[in-house]
Amino acid sequence: MTIENRSEETAKIRKGPNQKLKMLYLAGILSEETDDRHSLTIQDLIEKLAALGVNADRKTLYRDLEELRRFGMDIITTHTGHYYYYNLGSRDFELPELKLLVDSVQSAKFITNRKSADLIRKLSGLASRHEAKYLQRQVVISGRVKTMNESIYYNVDKLHAAIGEDSRIRFKYYQWNVRKEPELRKNGAWYSVSPWALLWDNENYYLVAYDAEDDKIKHYRVDKMLKISVTGEKREGKERFTEFDPARYSRSLFGMYGGEDVRVTLEARNDMTGVLIDRFGKDIVITRTDEDHFRTNVEVAVSRQFLGWVMALGDGIRIVGPESVAEQMKQEIRRLAEQYGL
Repeated sequence: MTIENRSEETAKIRKGPNQKLKMLYLAGILSEETDDRHSLTIQDLIEKLAALGVNADRKTLYRDLEELRRFGMDIITTHTGHYYYYNLGSRDFELPELKLLVDSVQSAKFITNRKSADLIRKLSGLASRHEAKYLQRQVVISGRVKTMNESIYYNVDKLHAAIGEDSRIRFKYYQWNVRKEPELRKNGAWYSVSPWALLWDNENYYLVAYDAEDDKIKHYRVDKMLKISVTGEKREGKERFTEFDPARYSRSLFGMYGGEDVRVTLEARNDMTGVLIDRFGKDIVITRTDEDHFRTNVEVAVSRQFLGWVMALGDGIRIVGPESVAEQMKQEIRRLAEQYGL
């Protein structure tokens, strides 16, 4: 073959209907088809590119792979027998990390089933097709109720925008009635608040905001907020949030039910230490009262949910003070006794 014929043949090989997309297709093949346990030879790459309308020869592919390495792709070469194998090594997300994210999406109560499937499909695209099958799994969550409201994604977006723009918002808020229908609260009146933070607690998103009318910090379930609009009016309550600690606020609430914030003294058996640390954090101060018991002070929003939490721990924990909170517990016990005819 003459030099002229050889040049014509080379030009012919390099031409194809999608030739300009060659590098993108090559990167895509490596990302989708290879991983630590699956590799491709140069011939495999040539055939897969050809199926996509891209012609390639060995010499140019070696150069292309080197260019992709220079671009930042971790392309590993392995020599086995008479063949060289190529696979993509490290990725932005390793398989165990993707499994963790998929499990979180699948089990999150505030994400609808349809949106869960959509997010998991997108996460699967970050792994090879071989590893992706390990991500299409069902996390077993007994009795889990997934939300029916997909507006939460748009609500979160609007709330972040309002916080970023230092603007107040208005919205309508609903609850479920006995007919399983959404029912607007406050007879459908608008809520007007200053948004300051978003919290994810007890598998739900909550907006923490300042209500100027009541001069209080309040929280709202984001998936129950309707017709959110950014008013453009400057937020209020900045002084209330100067030292706002989201983690502390979340710990003080039980199931995000409101109540009067009170510093409560609890007396507990030593084996209840872990329960209190899990709930209130390691910063709690523990004072020994005897060999088997200790006391600690915690900030809580006193509500029936808090009292119920203490009751559920049986004789392991009791409320020591203040007397007003101990009296609330006694009243709750009497109410329950009467409710059940004891």
